[in-house]
Amino acid sequence: MDTVLAITLGYLVGSVPFAYLMARRRGIDLRREGSGNVGAANVLRTTGTREAATAVCLDAMKGALAVLIVQRVTTQPTAPVAAGLAAVIGHIHPVWLGFRGGKGVATAAGAFAILSPGAVLIATCVFVTVVGMTRFVSVGSMAAAIALAAATAAGNWPGSVVVGAAGTALIVLYRHRGNLARVIAGTERRIGQRA
Repeated sequence: MDTVLAITLGYLVGSVPFAYLMARRRGIDLRREGSGNVGAANVLRTTGTREAATAVCLDAMKGALAVLIVQRVTTQPTAPVAAGLAAVIGHIHPVWLGFRGGKGVATAAGAFAILSPGAVLIATCVFVTVVGMTRFVSVGSMAAAIALAAATAAGNWPGSVVVGAAGTALIVLYRHRGNLARVIAGTERRIGQRA
């Protein structure tokens, strides 16, 4: 499979806005409620725990599915990584919602669960630990992204996966720059605080 086709497929799979659709069923437009972010954390704030957990699973599934499909049809080592990154971009900038989506954390986790499962396990442990200590999902997400990049770099993963994880970490950190500013200012919502 050509890398361009892998990227296109990954983007389209990643752009399905599950969090938005789930909240919409409850009469909530995530773009106008809570943080305005179309992702699972805003579903948690505005809709509820069950819906947020489902949104996380569905968003992760998008990343995993994009990688798995491309792995099935090509032996080119960079194409599955490109598809995974494209799925993250699709989640962040979905064409169906005017290119305004979520922050890509769960979709990245799903993609790298296929590409580098051990590194994702480490990143997940970091996420749970940091969120448990700080009660900030955003801080846990940033820490997990850094841990993913570090774990792939330290492990015996292909170079394309290492580069992909580093790129993903930069994307996640950039998407959370506003959250970081609010954490510093003391205005960031902690987990459990409803909008």
